[in-house]
Amino acid sequence: MINFPTPRRSPSLFPALFAAALAVCGLLLGTHGALAAEVGGEVAHGGVPHLDGRLLSAVWVVPFAGILLSIALFPLLAPMVWHHHFGKISAVWALAFLVPFAATFGLDLATYELLHTVLLEYIPFIVLLTALFTVAGGVRLAGSLVGTPLANTVGLALGTVLASLMGTTGASMLLIRPLLRANEHRRHKVHTVVFFIFLVSNVGGSLTPLGDPPLFLGFLKGVDFFWPTVHLFAPMAFLAALLLAIYFVLDLYLHTRDPGKHPLIEGVHEREPIRIEGSVNLLLLLAIVGAVLLSGVWHPGIGLTLYHVTVPLETIVSNLLLLGITGLSLALTSKQSRRLNGFSWGPILEVAKLFAAIFLTIIPAIAILKSGTDGALGAIISAVNEGGKPNPAAYFWATGILSSFLDNAPTYLIFFNTAGGDAKLLMTDLSLTLTAISAGAVFMGANSYIGNAPNFMVKAIAEERGVAMPSFFGYMAWSCGILVPLLGLTTLVFFL
Repeated sequence: MINFPTPRRSPSLFPALFAAALAVCGLLLGTHGALAAEVGGEVAHGGVPHLDGRLLSAVWVVPFAGILLSIALFPLLAPMVWHHHFGKISAVWALAFLVPFAATFGLDLATYELLHTVLLEYIPFIVLLTALFTVAGGVRLAGSLVGTPLANTVGLALGTVLASLMGTTGASMLLIRPLLRANEHRRHKVHTVVFFIFLVSNVGGSLTPLGDPPLFLGFLKGVDFFWPTVHLFAPMAFLAALLLAIYFVLDLYLHTRDPGKHPLIEGVHEREPIRIEGSVNLLLLLAIVGAVLLSGVWHPGIGLTLYHVTVPLETIVSNLLLLGITGLSLALTSKQSRRLNGFSWGPILEVAKLFAAIFLTIIPAIAILKSGTDGALGAIISAVNEGGKPNPAAYFWATGILSSFLDNAPTYLIFFNTAGGDAKLLMTDLSLTLTAISAGAVFMGANSYIGNAPNFMVKAIAEERGVAMPSFFGYMAWSCGILVPLLGLTTLVFFL
């Protein structure tokens, strides 16, 4: 993390934050308190508490908007406060949702939704990220690394390919540190990290179910393993080639203006051969892929139930394997190698705290979308079909825009079901629609820092290494200025 000076007046923003959170609580309770007497019979479904998204108005999305605005504005308006207290700020918004939700819909439903989110979504999410972060952080490329425009572009292209083989998070965690080290002599580095997020953390993960969680969900729903490879290859290659070309021209221009002073370039040091330290972690990365696949293909039909929430045995086993792999990586990797690699727990702790609030406050948004055309966001669901037939371009943008700010995995599933939910039909007669849904969910995760988990991790690692990354809105200026026009061109070529 960046070391900021001791805060002075900035903490005065805390009363304003608490006042805003209390106002949100009052708004939710005032708007929906009348529902409390009605929902008792409607939230019970087969003896299991059930949240009916039709009961929720768009106002319930306000706490989610609050955490997003905090991520966007606090680093700009009060960077010192954000650096030291982002966990507390996240907790405030999580409580701004949970307290009125429990008061309105009852403690039973609130407890169920909390446990369902924590046990089935958040814990598997953070355990997988921790395993990938730890294992990839144990791989160090030693030797002479110089970030020339050609070398950087080749590195981004390699990462784009690896993303579909080991996942966007795995490829991002493996390659971001060597890329930062190779460019540490350069003044201009932000553009390299931004394009890294575009390509390695998102676009590159579109060719297999291992690449990105939405495609893995499609695989579990019956989509053939290599279906994305065949149908998404052309749009992925098209978009990636354009991004790489733009990056190379931009990096060449910036390098020409200020190449920086690298000891090797200046002749201070002799070139050292590139070698890999901690290579055992490459085997552990394969083990992580195996553990994830296990949870997707092995279904014994039993599990551990806690307050109506059943955690399948395969999820428990997968999480234990991932924790074991994390421990092995720490035990088998030299501490000196990790230190030289710039490894620390700061980035994963930041992601864990922020996404805990995001996973909780996103509950009503996902419930509303699941209610389809009967929900408060039904206009979005209705807009993707014209005359009863799916519009691939509309599916591409609707899935993509929501995936830019919501979890792209459930968003993919919502539009997968909106298009009929029949994997065989979607892979054949409606193949263009499924391609659009898949591409939108994966590609547009790059539109914001929270669109895909590795985005924020890459940002945190880069900042820890001294790169002044753009703010939430600053990053979106990059994505809207470069990526979104290219996505529009992709729409014209492939989905119209």
